[in-house]
Amino acid sequence: MSIYGYSSYDSPRDFFKNGYLQTILPSLFRKIKGVTYERERIETPDEDFLDLDWIKSGYERLVIISHGLEGNSDRHYVKSCARHFNKHEYDVLAWNYRSCSGEINRNLRLYHHGDTEDLEQVITHAIDTRRYKKIVLVGFSMGGSTTLKYLGEYGPSVPKHIVAAATFSVPCNLWDSAHQLTFRENWFFKQRFLKKMIKKVKQKHEQYPKEVNIDGIDDIISFGQFDERYTAPLHGFKNSRHFYRTATSDLHYAGIRLPALIVNAKNDPLLGQKCYPYKACKYHEFLHLETPRKGGHVGFFKLGAKTSWMDERALEFVSKYARL
Repeated sequence: MSIYGYSSYDSPRDFFKNGYLQTILPSLFRKIKGVTYERERIETPDEDFLDLDWIKSGYERLVIISHGLEGNSDRHYVKSCARHFNKHEYDVLAWNYRSCSGEINRNLRLYHHGDTEDLEQVITHAIDTRRYKKIVLVGFSMGGSTTLKYLGEYGPSVPKHIVAAATFSVPCNLWDSAHQLTFRENWFFKQRFLKKMIKKVKQKHEQYPKEVNIDGIDDIISFGQFDERYTAPLHGFKNSRHFYRTATSDLHYAGIRLPALIVNAKNDPLLGQKCYPYKACKYHEFLHLETPRKGGHVGFFKLGAKTSWMDERALEFVSKYARL
């Protein structure tokens, strides 16, 4: 059975068991020191670019880290994961989705949860360096969704170098997660994401004034409106409904053919019931689901700890399959 009834995560003190606090506090106050990246820019087939941030220590194992919505390689959870894996003899590749590296991308399109083509290019590029015997994937939130969708879509065609994956706070069902952001208690998260995404669309308007209409953009108050007006048309979907139905990762879990872990806290404020794929995982040979009672969204707060529980759990899971 691939569902873990027990989790080693235990939130510190009753005060920190609130899912909202566990989500917000690490984002606001956690600072990660001792991580220095080496940036590489690669060109995409559609004449755009991706910025990759490396830690190259000469190891034969590599972890590829995918960040969350409107995040980047500099987010505390990415840098913490990078530092922890590098300390345990992994090189690190933390890649930035298009427009997320600090410089707006060239093309009309931006990025989305189901953007597996860019992840596939990043993986291929890492393999082409011919340095790594074993590669593992770690994804957070949207990055977890992209990771799982990639593994399911490519199935037996996933390169043999990829041996395992660990994902955290995954919006397994894209519509269900978007719906959570309509609730009043999630107003803070919705506004934070929308503000950043609207800013990027305005930058796209400056690049493509005829193609991107921003009239009334500041009146958008929901993800549904934003995705209907911008995400769907910019990325080739018919409408927001088509986007939610086809870009979601849970459609592809049956195709996963290597060990993959999903860790979704039960008190995650951004995940609805369909984001806990018990049925899909129950008899799946490779897919493992762990649902700690607490943890929030990409939180899993540990008072005074230098590492995140997510780092420790990811390393524990994937290293069983990445032994040299």
